Amino acid sequence: MDSLGFRTDLMLLALQGSEITSHDGHVVVRTPENPSYHSGNFLLLIAPPAPGAVSSWVAEFSREFPDASHLLLGVDGTAGEFGSPDEVAAAGLIPDLSTVMTASSVHLPLHPNESATFRMLTPEDWAPMTEMREACNVDHEPAAYRAFVRPKMAALRRLQEEGHGGWFGAFLDGLPVAGLGIFTDGSGIARFQSVNTLPGYWRQGLAGTLVYEASRYAFSRLGVRTLVMVADPDDAAIRLYRSLGFEDSETQAQLFRPTSPTTAG
Repeated sequence: MDSLGFRTDLMLLALQGSEITSHDGHVVVRTPENPSYHSGNFLLLIAPPAPGAVSSWVAEFSREFPDASHLLLGVDGTAGEFGSPDEVAAAGLIPDLSTVMTASSVHLPLHPNESATFRMLTPEDWAPMTEMREACNVDHEPAAYRAFVRPKMAALRRLQEEGHGGWFGAFLDGLPVAGLGIFTDGSGIARFQSVNTLPGYWRQGLAGTLVYEASRYAFSRLGVRTLVMVADPDDAAIRLYRSLGFEDSETQAQLFRPTSPTTAG
């Protein structure tokens, strides 16, 4: 696997108990306990689709996931190549390019938050943190997002309990207002998950300080040498990650079919 983004995707999915099966030309990733988790139920192509092959990969996804309400194809590589744009469009798919960022050290944000408490979740924190993530959802129908995020957070809680990393929160008056996860399989690489801040608490230095504190934990307690963050290149947050010491390393490509707001993941 060339892509560090997909390598760390599969690392975390394997730790969470997803089924990962290699085939000729592709990998099938399946998360039976959370079928609404799009990024846990997809095909990963080992190379961009050959000319004329996009429709066959769409059909292969349908054979593997006949009941899925979504369609997602990952494309291994580091330069964001995904095959013929015309064929992709003709198949009703949209390319989604993300920036894979890495850091071997981090520093405090320019304006760190000094009001919140930053720490790993305790058992009592998981329910309010999950509710906070639900409150951050603006893209999906609430019930559909809830059906995705609750089993997802339960799986990540198990990873924390097993010592693979943790979910960290920024707390004000005892309640979480921002959160993220960072996990590793012990290989020296750790991957960040889902940096969220409640609306109304943006631009207060919460996310940057939280990334910094979680990074320090990963370096000092998990024996991590490389941090991996995958970000939307068009999102303002990518500038924050760069300011902390993360550098752009590669471009990750996926192809998806638009779904209704009643699906999530």
